[in-house]
Amino acid sequence: MLGVAGDPTCPVCRTADVVCGKWTLLLVRDLSEGRSRFCELERSLAGISPRTLSLRLRALEEEGIVERQTFAEVPPRVEYQLTDKGRDLLPIIDSMREYGTRWLAADCTSAAA
Repeated sequence: MLGVAGDPTCPVCRTADVVCGKWTLLLVRDLSEGRSRFCELERSLAGISPRTLSLRLRALEEEGIVERQTFAEVPPRVEYQLTDKGRDLLPIIDSMREYGTRWLAADCTSAAA
């Protein structure tokens, strides 16, 4: 049975609430490679504004998906990495990659032409 949109008891709805924010899955994808600094994430996500990146990272921290580590250096250094909860999202991203490759790759190629 399908859950009602926004149903707090539906695991699919709850997961969608967490991961469907713009840039969220791309941030998780980029952090799957390991620790990254803010500027590295900003570079890898062409088009994201610093404000949006900051808000997304903060939301992912609050959800327990991303961990922020601050180093006492001058200038201060901050790195982000996935938590165990965040790494558990990687199979979803892999499935999306497979789906996109199988079903959407031709569309992407023809749209670029």
